[in-house]
Amino acid sequence: MKDLKLNAGIPVKPSYGPEDLAGRDAGADIGRPGEYPFTRGIHRAMYRERLWTMRQYIGFGTPADTNARFKHLMAHGQDALNVAFDLPTQLGLDSDHPRAEGEVGMVGMAADSLADMEEAFAGIPLDRVSVSLTINGMAAPITAMYYAVAEKQGAAADRVVTTPQNDILKEFIARGTWVYPVDPSLRLVADLIEFSARHYPRSNPVSVCGYHIREAGCTTGQEMAYGLAMAAAYVELMLARGMDVDDFAPRISFNFTSWGQIFEEVAKFRAGRRLYARMMRERFGARNPKSWMFRSLIGGGGSAFTVQEPENNIVRGAYIALAAALAGAQTMALPTYDEAYTIPSAKAQLIALRTMQICAEESGAADTVDPLAGSYFLEAITNQMEEKILEELAHVERMGGIVEAVKTGAIQAEVARQAYLFEQKLASGEIKKVGVNCHVGDRPPEADRGVELYTFDPRVAQAQIAKLQRLRHDRDHGAVAAALGRLTDEARGAANLMNPITEAVKSYATLGEIAGAMKTVFGEHKEPVKF
Repeated sequence: MKDLKLNAGIPVKPSYGPEDLAGRDAGADIGRPGEYPFTRGIHRAMYRERLWTMRQYIGFGTPADTNARFKHLMAHGQDALNVAFDLPTQLGLDSDHPRAEGEVGMVGMAADSLADMEEAFAGIPLDRVSVSLTINGMAAPITAMYYAVAEKQGAAADRVVTTPQNDILKEFIARGTWVYPVDPSLRLVADLIEFSARHYPRSNPVSVCGYHIREAGCTTGQEMAYGLAMAAAYVELMLARGMDVDDFAPRISFNFTSWGQIFEEVAKFRAGRRLYARMMRERFGARNPKSWMFRSLIGGGGSAFTVQEPENNIVRGAYIALAAALAGAQTMALPTYDEAYTIPSAKAQLIALRTMQICAEESGAADTVDPLAGSYFLEAITNQMEEKILEELAHVERMGGIVEAVKTGAIQAEVARQAYLFEQKLASGEIKKVGVNCHVGDRPPEADRGVELYTFDPRVAQAQIAKLQRLRHDRDHGAVAAALGRLTDEARGAANLMNPITEAVKSYATLGEIAGAMKTVFGEHKEPVKF
């Protein structure tokens, strides 16, 4: 009989029984749904009272293009939005910056100013639609633009629900769209959390994102461990500012991935919820039960999909959706079957939305809370996953903590090492991918396609740049200069920068100008290289 292991390195036995749960306290470890430590989910009735929200990751071309896709999917039942920004926007560069050439509108929408955000959300009531903003290094100015749009729409601040990702540590670890060095970047994260907690109480100003670290190559156990370590770093940051933990912790959210190994993914989330609840209550002294809740967006990772036989990705997406539902997601997002080739087509996005809807309405996965609870196998690997996560957390501490590990590049090196090991297992066939390294058949490579490719249209960039130039010509130049000057001045001190950023946004300063005003004080991050 061959040996099997989960991605986290946990051995899998041929069968499980009561002996695998010996010595554990089911009351303390498993409990009941909606009760501490929330192993079985953060709500008592879960999907019987409220289904997960469905928010596909959307953004391409101009804000008008993106607005049209938003409305197309909402007309088909999507009930929340998740905005993709292009790389220049993520890096704080205007569309006419030389480094933006060839990237404007490519992997997300361009957002050069408040005018673009007004166009992107035209006709979408921001006091009724929940919107995630996948933005990190530029989370503070982009969220300020979003709040300004909501204000212009007349939305009451206490009705605005938005989730800027605002997790800069994972950008340093895995994704790479940083702008400033680590310390001023963390200052901006904290500024947005504090500002939102005081003025936009239903916003979720940080979405701790293990997702991208997993996509970069780490194991399931590391994904959860690094996510918990980053969450702890942000909590410590806010406590150092003098905030009470219960003033901001109920609005911390999480974004994690789910690949197709259903039971391992479900165990990862059950263990993660338990550890987070204990960390918040016992380590940080949170008293509000909402501060103990691990609220999660669970999205499938594009890395789980393949170029070969792309229609197979529709099947993989269905298993990912099932895993996310069984894991207790509050929000679900799926990659589209064509993502190995291109940004999502309208057809592929609709199939992903329909996959989530079929899972919700037809599969029975939403009928009862945590239906796998009590399974000898699931409870055993949940316990083992908890131990694995604690081992990884201890390893992070030996690196000096998550912030220090980011500064030295130690954690980036560990993720790269795991990515190499994963590729080795894929190449050897230890990890199986149907149509890739098993059941390949004799198809010609050309037969794999049949997907609608998105191609870069230079007219998109030209139109965006022309609009940007008109904005610069027509705005109040004195107001822009004054706002940017104040922002630079306050960046030199220790004040919360959200007020001067908001003033600059409302003057129609461009994102590049706002980022540049802070760059003159903060400088730019240089990536440490460590092998």
